[in-house]
Amino acid sequence: MSTRIAFLKGHGTENDFVIIPDPENAIDLSPAAVATLCDRRAGIGGDGLLHVVRSAAHPEARAMAAEAEWFMDYRNGDGSTVEMCGNGVRVFARYLQRAGHVTEGDIAVATRGGVKTVHLAKDGDVTVGMGKALLPEGDVTVRVDERSWPARNVNMGNPHAVAFVDDLAHAGNLFTPPPFSPASAYPDGVNVEFVVDRGPRHVALRVHERGVGETRSCGTGACAVAVATARRDGADPAVTGTPATYTVDVPGGRLVITERPDGEIEMTGPAVIVAEGEIDAEWLAAAQG
Repeated sequence: MSTRIAFLKGHGTENDFVIIPDPENAIDLSPAAVATLCDRRAGIGGDGLLHVVRSAAHPEARAMAAEAEWFMDYRNGDGSTVEMCGNGVRVFARYLQRAGHVTEGDIAVATRGGVKTVHLAKDGDVTVGMGKALLPEGDVTVRVDERSWPARNVNMGNPHAVAFVDDLAHAGNLFTPPPFSPASAYPDGVNVEFVVDRGPRHVALRVHERGVGETRSCGTGACAVAVATARRDGADPAVTGTPATYTVDVPGGRLVITERPDGEIEMTGPAVIVAEGEIDAEWLAAAQG
């Protein structure tokens, strides 16, 4: 094995990722190794890790290989796997473009949440087809200290609880998961978004990402927020036949979310590669745990 392993660093609205190109799925990335790579002091630092693998080379993606050549083997910063990451898939597509694997236009990316269509625009923005939102029935409540709020249960391939608040400061520090009830609503944990209004079809959020803590942005969370806000506002594109577009400000920038009459949701925002380098393979082996 080479004594050095290539990596890149990128972000989408300051949701940042370590990128490990590994087309043939030859690099063992244990949860402990991922957590160390994402550690902001002991490693490279990132909210998560994008393991870039050909779909045909990964057991979880082989069934999607005919639709999408590349699989986004996404890991949270604590090393756990997750179904989908909206900001991550934009950065993943930007990496594929930088590496010469794809060009401007539409590409398909396999994820644990299914195959996603990504459009690389000439102006630099990246649009991702995020699929449809599911709105499970049942009341959900989230709590921070002495305050509690009703939350909308939205599933974007991963679970979200969307709470509308008067002040984003009410979300507290978001280092730890905000308590929610009932526990049965989210047996595997949940991403929690706290939302305030900024203007007509314009909101801002803070988010606790499951397995990470507070992040500067969450793409699936922004989609969940747009859908929850639309329903709160009485807008349902499936009923009206008219797309609903919301601007969603996150701490790291701005995303534009459109829900179409067929239920499909598109997210548009920036994706930037900021650095590349090499990891010492001996150090990585020691980090495997």
